[in-house]
Amino acid sequence: MIFAILLSLSTSVLTVNTANPPVEEFFASNHTNNWAVLVDASRFWFNYRHVANVLSIYRSVKRLGIPDSHIILMVADDMACNPRNPRPATVFNNANQHINVYGDDVEVDYRGYEVTVENFIRVLTGRLSPSTPRSKRLLSDERSNILVYMTGHGGDGFLKFQDSEEISSVELADAFQQMWQKRRYHEIFFMIDTCQAESMFQKFYSPNILAVASSKVGEDSLSRKLLTRRAFKIYTDDADDYHTY
Repeated sequence: MIFAILLSLSTSVLTVNTANPPVEEFFASNHTNNWAVLVDASRFWFNYRHVANVLSIYRSVKRLGIPDSHIILMVADDMACNPRNPRPATVFNNANQHINVYGDDVEVDYRGYEVTVENFIRVLTGRLSPSTPRSKRLLSDERSNILVYMTGHGGDGFLKFQDSEEISSVELADAFQQMWQKRRYHEIFFMIDTCQAESMFQKFYSPNILAVASSKVGEDSLSRKLLTRRAFKIYTDDADDYHTY
């Protein structure tokens, strides 16, 4: 149900693997559990909106019933504690500052320099060290529906992680194929907010994946509002994510 709700709120590009059943059947299938992997791949103060994006989606999936034990949250930078933040311990997703999406119950599983391409792929595929705590593992199975959400800076066929590395559309497609072969999902709803976001799922070849993007190939994903009060001077969110919260 959560995937259906999020999809109905989005105005983005939609694609379905043509080998899969119709969208109605996608949401009508029987599954036993829901998971979410939420990734903010950007750091630095001027990328405040990407942290706001991922925390807003995190807040939404929790409100719709997915507990923290079934959410893997990866945040590349801690805007709430950034020394340039005039309102410490807060993150807002709109210029009116009505909702603090950081709140007092955010459980970040991977933060700062832990947010890497390698760790992201290891989370998806389950190839983690035996010492990795349960809270950092995607313990899904063949009856799991998984929301995978990513936000950050990207281009044609890639998404940057912390301005130091990038994941390609081919690498992402191969990770999902490994998940399918290892029976780690039943259905995946993939959401991505970046420039030329559609290009990140053009290489998908695994079944039962529904994908939505904030921009087509050749298009930018635009910021929505500039927050200038009290020395913020940053964008608080992206246009497509605002309509998804």
